[in-house]
Amino acid sequence: MPNPLAHFAIHATDVERAKRFYGAVFGWSFRPFGPPGFWLISTGQAAVGGALQQRHEPLTGTGMRGFECSFAVDDLPTTQAAITANGGRITRPPFHIERVGTVLAFEDTEGNCACAMQYLPGVLESR
Repeated sequence: MPNPLAHFAIHATDVERAKRFYGAVFGWSFRPFGPPGFWLISTGQAAVGGALQQRHEPLTGTGMRGFECSFAVDDLPTTQAAITANGGRITRPPFHIERVGTVLAFEDTEGNCACAMQYLPGVLESR
């Protein structure tokens, strides 16, 4: 049986700035939970939970390292504009993947890298 993604965490140097970025770009909401600087993320999808938390080490080569996450979006050009308008940076321009969709890579306001993907109709449902 496959093991589905159930939770993700975004590490941030400036949690308030990161909350503004993700709220504006993806429409997420946040509620405080646990220790100071820790917020639960509501993405609108109950199957995957998320957390935004204060970074514990500086980004000097020894801090938290993660893996690439892709966020499904309905309108990639609108998302791209929202990323840059809210302080993010596009690191790889939109690229079409045959039979999958179009993806771009970005860096958020905290130096974290992720992707936004506009999937072709039916791709997510066929997984």
